Amino acid sequence: MFLEQISNPKKYISHHLHHLQLDLSNLKIVRSEIISSRFWILNIDSIIFSFILGCIFISIFYIAAKKVTTSVPNKLQAGIEIIFEFILLNVKGMFQGKNLLIAPLSLTIFMWVFLMNLMDLIPIDFLPCFFETVFQLPAMRIVPSADVNITLSMSLAVFALIIFYSIKIKGYIGFFKELTLQPFTHPVFFIFNFLLEFISLLSKPISLGLRLFGNMYSGEMIFILIASLLPWWSQCFLNVPWAIFHILIIFLQAFIFMVLTIVYLSIASQSH
Repeated sequence: MFLEQISNPKKYISHHLHHLQLDLSNLKIVRSEIISSRFWILNIDSIIFSFILGCIFISIFYIAAKKVTTSVPNKLQAGIEIIFEFILLNVKGMFQGKNLLIAPLSLTIFMWVFLMNLMDLIPIDFLPCFFETVFQLPAMRIVPSADVNITLSMSLAVFALIIFYSIKIKGYIGFFKELTLQPFTHPVFFIFNFLLEFISLLSKPISLGLRLFGNMYSGEMIFILIASLLPWWSQCFLNVPWAIFHILIIFLQAFIFMVLTIVYLSIASQSH
């Protein structure tokens, strides 16, 4: 079946744009496209790979923490220290308040998103073909950040923290005043201010999630198009340059997601 799809570009592209999904209404595994019209559907491939990558991230840092030394560090500890210093430098430069959660949250977001993006460099046929051959699974997408459900879930978690700290620091009345008394202070503009600020507030998680999804989905799509439309012997001439350029995108998208999280939480933590 997989070889038949490779010989047909339309079927090949369609195959790689389908998720392995679980229909909660009847607990049945289905194969559906990237956006399903049914609500009770879980993209279990994205969930599984997100969980595995999260465990890999925690395990690597746990091993490095257990073997940390004040003498000459090993290569793993040196790499972890570089990442820590990079995160702390950005947090200190952008976050104005004092919050013990921001640095660990920023580190978790950066590393988790980076690892999810890094899956895009694995040959697109390798794992889907393996799972279809060994486990008879009809579809498998291995890049969680190319799934809008994953990126929006992460951005909604950040949005919940924005609301929490806005209310915690400003209070309910202060938070309501922030939505109604700016940019215009005259009572006539209260409704206008609220609509403007409410839309601005909602745009934060939407733009945060869709930006990551759009960049990673388009990158994945280019790999799929190269593999489907070009003969195998010529694919390396486009795949290798795009993969090298894509390394920058992988790092940059993780960095942007982390930076915007810090900035949004910094704004929410201001007392005015």
